[in-house]
Amino acid sequence: MFRISSCVPEVRPGDVEGNIRSIIELAREAETKGVQLSIFPELSISGYTCADLFHDKYLLDACENGVGMLMEASIRCNTAIIVGVPLRRNGKLYNCAVVINQGHLIGVVPKVHLPNYNEFYEKRWFSSGYGMDAAVDSIRVGDSDYPFGSNQIFEIDGARVGVEICEDLWVPDPPSSKLCMAGAEVICNLSASDTLIGKYDYLLDLLRNQSARCRCAYAYSSAGFGESSTDLAFVGNAIIAENGSILRRSERFRIDPMTVVADVDLDNIRHDRMHFSSFAEHMPEWNACKLSETTTPNATTKTDALEYRDIDPTPFVDKNRENMNRRCDEISSIQAWGLATRLKAINCRHAVIGISGGLDSTLALLVTVKAFDMLGYDRKGIIGITMPGFGTTKRTRSNADALMECLGVTHRVIPIAAAVNQHFKDIGQNPDNHDITYENSQARERTKILMDVANKENALVIGTGDLSELALGWCTYNGDQMSMYGVNASIPKTMVRYLVDGYARQSDNPELKRILHDIIDTPISPELLPASDKGEILQKTEDTVGPYELHDFFLYHMMRFGSDPRKIGKMACKAFRGEYDPGTIYKWLKTFYKRFFSQQFKRSCMPDGVKVGSICLSPRGDWRMPSDAAVRLWASEIEELSNDNNK
Repeated sequence: MFRISSCVPEVRPGDVEGNIRSIIELAREAETKGVQLSIFPELSISGYTCADLFHDKYLLDACENGVGMLMEASIRCNTAIIVGVPLRRNGKLYNCAVVINQGHLIGVVPKVHLPNYNEFYEKRWFSSGYGMDAAVDSIRVGDSDYPFGSNQIFEIDGARVGVEICEDLWVPDPPSSKLCMAGAEVICNLSASDTLIGKYDYLLDLLRNQSARCRCAYAYSSAGFGESSTDLAFVGNAIIAENGSILRRSERFRIDPMTVVADVDLDNIRHDRMHFSSFAEHMPEWNACKLSETTTPNATTKTDALEYRDIDPTPFVDKNRENMNRRCDEISSIQAWGLATRLKAINCRHAVIGISGGLDSTLALLVTVKAFDMLGYDRKGIIGITMPGFGTTKRTRSNADALMECLGVTHRVIPIAAAVNQHFKDIGQNPDNHDITYENSQARERTKILMDVANKENALVIGTGDLSELALGWCTYNGDQMSMYGVNASIPKTMVRYLVDGYARQSDNPELKRILHDIIDTPISPELLPASDKGEILQKTEDTVGPYELHDFFLYHMMRFGSDPRKIGKMACKAFRGEYDPGTIYKWLKTFYKRFFSQQFKRSCMPDGVKVGSICLSPRGDWRMPSDAAVRLWASEIEELSNDNNK
């Protein structure tokens, strides 16, 4: 993790000494929070709204002296700072950012793109830094010369940092794009953008998009209270984005100085740059620009803390209520579209689904109904089969029956107990021995029925297993692991619940709502072991393999960012604080890795199924892994973490 603060000090035009005091105060406050880099707005040493005062020698001398004051103050501060200041070079004035760390000025970055339209007229005072090459060009500040150019990368505590100034971001070819292609992982933007109706939302989109395209962290700080309001309003925006997401943003229209702090994840950024190979395709071309890199001396201490980073315990699920209906509809539409395309391609108007009354088969049925509706097919072509066995309960059976009746599909009941008992006799299995053979025989009998009915009806068997079950291998090989098309193949268990709830909320049928909500509330179970004397479910999946919300969290961070067990465990401890203790988390993390590695053989021959989200385990697409890969490396790490936790 790399800790950044974006600061908005109170600035008064022309009050250099007062502005310096405000900057130092916020930098020292950031230091107490373990911040490694603090950024400040464009021209915040002088004030952005000085206008023709920018050509006043007295002001410019004071600004240059102000840089010296910051350098001196930074000797006693373990936070590197980047701050905006007007500086002279060869008879021209430049709008600059200076990078300072522990008494050293590391480099000076000039603004390249100067706005000269509407309310902006920067070319009246400043010259563009276009073409300046820090490898050969320098600028004198005080008694020393420093690298001068927009093509600099600064190494601060192991993070590679690039700088651009305000308008540089808003142009078609921002300097940050080149900097990131040359290796910058964090981009800092010093800005003084005024506030207009709708501009803030556009800015947020711009920061999200640039951080996503450049696969970087992006820290933005713009001028706030104290700048002249002669014609414009500067309300101050401190925003930190990472890889397409806004991590932190300040309150708007605040009179007091503001600081936002975020822990940005450099490991995630580096993973994505390596994993998404198109990012690095043209890196040699950009590196030919010979961008200069400078390592800051006496770099501050790295932090592994997550104090200033929000960790979402359910990363697969969008918890924004306003987005929920739209997102549920989009996900289910992708699922249904994939199935509809397959049905149309093979000229098939019938589908067979095993309906258990549980979450997965419910979602698969809802998706199949949606696909048939898309195609204009008769829902009676969907054959839902309940196959009661030794562990089937009245609750799940009645929910399955009622669900199919509500949806208007064909309903068949084919009990499996007699066939399975005959099979037990054939193979010499004691029916009182409730072992894995006892369970899997039922699962395979059900799959055989579905396949044979599909043959008889010229139908497609719809798979109901989800992504979480595939990750853990919680399915019977050549049983419920197999189908002709798996609509839930890339839907994790936490999202299955979310989607079924979405169907319930969007339905105008009160009975369907009731059924779906009761299915959501039913304990997750394969119902392969006998129920209690009261007919209640005794076999609960999460008692055996662990909570799915934990496994989905582990799966997301392992697959999406290539995170290691130590990092995943630490994040989980924060995300689930108060819900699961560290010992429980590491116990199930160990289970997750053990099962994920040992069960790859089931995923290697999984049926076709449409990809919906960023995580998918299809061997034809996203995940290729040897079935006999050793888990020792990861298991040893988790064992060490568990031992450390128990001390």
